[in-house]
Amino acid sequence: MKTTTTKVVGTEAADAPLREFTIERRTVLPDDVQIEILYCGICHSDLHAARNDWGGTTYPIVPGHEIVGRVVEVGENVAKFKAGDLVGVGCIVDSCRQCHYCHEGEEQYCENGWTVVFNAADHKHGGITYGGFSEKIVVDADYVVRVPETLDLPSAAPILCAGITVYSPLKHWQAGPGKNVGIIGIGGLGHMAIKIAKAMGAYVTVFTTTAAKAADAERLGADKIVLSTAAEEMKNCAKQDMILDTVSAKHDVNSYISLLKTDGSLVLVGLPAEQLEIGAFSMVNGRKSFSGSNIGGIAETQEVLDFCATHNITADIELIQVNQINEAFERLEKNDVKYRFVVDMQGLKQC
Repeated sequence: MKTTTTKVVGTEAADAPLREFTIERRTVLPDDVQIEILYCGICHSDLHAARNDWGGTTYPIVPGHEIVGRVVEVGENVAKFKAGDLVGVGCIVDSCRQCHYCHEGEEQYCENGWTVVFNAADHKHGGITYGGFSEKIVVDADYVVRVPETLDLPSAAPILCAGITVYSPLKHWQAGPGKNVGIIGIGGLGHMAIKIAKAMGAYVTVFTTTAAKAADAERLGADKIVLSTAAEEMKNCAKQDMILDTVSAKHDVNSYISLLKTDGSLVLVGLPAEQLEIGAFSMVNGRKSFSGSNIGGIAETQEVLDFCATHNITADIELIQVNQINEAFERLEKNDVKYRFVVDMQGLKQC
């Protein structure tokens, strides 16, 4: 298989800073799309993977899975994209295509395992996948989505992960008019969840440990803000049909489970490195559920992009340059960002 040299930003060890180097990517095959990467968001998952917080990281690693770019070349079998199209790539770049979930458009639950855009074994082409901290990427066209031209490109990049990660469970648990939806945390995921749940027509309650974030939660569209460290506020909070938990650090979920209506569900989308503990009595009293949701399939990712374009929803971002990625990782670890870093990857061309 022919390859081409590509500039990237990645790291060769858990304790090493990210730096620029080159990798080999495959040239365009008949079903492929080559994309010039314009912008790439930074997610907590990028940080966890680079630092090997979950174990299993293969070095060198090139993070990045909120990719927005422009098509520069398509393979001979590709009809739905052409050079110049604005497109996106999220977490998934391949799956078995044969199982029930792949046929249902839920590739994220592929029974034979889907291929992550970075740091995954590429079973079809060999080697390890490298992500969006790169000047270009080659992806099978079936795993590429179209980015509506009305969206601001840098601010649209986080929709490819943060947006779909909250949209999928909100849709599945039928957030909408007449439903009380709680959101735990106002970060990269949480701020998108507030906007999307509100656009779906739900009554949105935001739970935060930081009183200073109340005004921002209102600006984002929250109907009510509850300080989760204030016992009286939690006690007086209305019961919720569902609560979306976006927190990526260890926390006590039991106080939130107690706020669910009968048959309500607390849905985890954050990925804490530590184990969470759940009290049995808080679950059985009211037939409640503790659930999880993992990103979304390709069709649903296209759906959320179109939904966001219709409702004029994008992420609140801080646009940074390539040479600021290490600083951004350090700040992200301290939750010092409102609410998503996005890297202008076009800076790699000048390096």
